[in-house]
Amino acid sequence: MRIFKSLDELKAAKGEHLGYSDWRQITQEQVNLFADATDDHQWIHVDVERAKEGPFGGTIAHGYLSLSLLPSLVKEIYRVEGLRLGINYGLNKVRFPRPVPVGSRVRAGAEILDVKDTPNGTLTTLKVTLFVEGDEKPACVAETLSLLVPQT
Repeated sequence: MRIFKSLDELKAAKGEHLGYSDWRQITQEQVNLFADATDDHQWIHVDVERAKEGPFGGTIAHGYLSLSLLPSLVKEIYRVEGLRLGINYGLNKVRFPRPVPVGSRVRAGAEILDVKDTPNGTLTTLKVTLFVEGDEKPACVAETLSLLVPQT
């Protein structure tokens, strides 16, 4: 966990790789709950028996499930002190280069691409990469935007 004492310290780290989260296992229960929440019950995600014969040899996590894990994984990588709040502000780019098999473990790495002041707070752009344990090719690569609002 990298801890920045201020937004100025964070700004000074622009261009740096901040490290990695812990590994987290992807379960079929998570995938099923995500399918229920999003109404995406495609068989490659939820039909364990059919998916064994499918293109991935088993069920896989939804790409958007993988993406939705990034904020909680990034919280394990770094923190900025002295904030009133941090808001997910959006995404610039998202790619899913490989599937995430159910039962696999994933972790994220984060790199600061940009940090700039705005009238509403400090806008950060991170390149967050999600890896599946044992595979060098990433499962998700996203440029995430966060608005960090300092305490006043």
